[in-house]
Amino acid sequence: MSSWYYSKNGEQRGPVSGEGLSALKSNGEVIAADLVWKEGMPDWVPFGQVDEFSAGTPPSAPGENIPLAQPRAYSSQQAHQTHSMRNIPNYLWQAILVTVLCCMPFGVVSIVYAAKVDGLVARGDIGRAYAASKSAKNWALAGVGLWFAIIIIYILIALLAAEGSNF
Repeated sequence: MSSWYYSKNGEQRGPVSGEGLSALKSNGEVIAADLVWKEGMPDWVPFGQVDEFSAGTPPSAPGENIPLAQPRAYSSQQAHQTHSMRNIPNYLWQAILVTVLCCMPFGVVSIVYAAKVDGLVARGDIGRAYAASKSAKNWALAGVGLWFAIIIIYILIALLAAEGSNF
């Protein structure tokens, strides 16, 4: 028994058995224009052109005979990209330090963004994961910068007060 793969909306699905693919055809999940493939076939072909399933295939409705894009094969380059995507820094420990030691409001915002990064990567939303990572970093740095600014202002006020008391 061979395993079949099919494409729905440009996304590869499967494997399913031949009987499973027939059942998907019966309930309308797979139509004649959907692309199918199994090991030994040179390329993806429309479901309606496969001899095993073409008997009794109803003619496609207008607009259904537009073939979908062939799903892309999974390559080692995609595996490398997937691995590198998981290395997006979340800046969580920096956010926690800013919250505890420096400026709580900036640190809390940084923690919220840092907590989003790993979930977005897991869902595959890499663009938003990078954006959340950048926001977490920026809020943490802003908290540290504000802390340094407050310390410098405090020192300046203390020096001015000490100088003023000498008169």
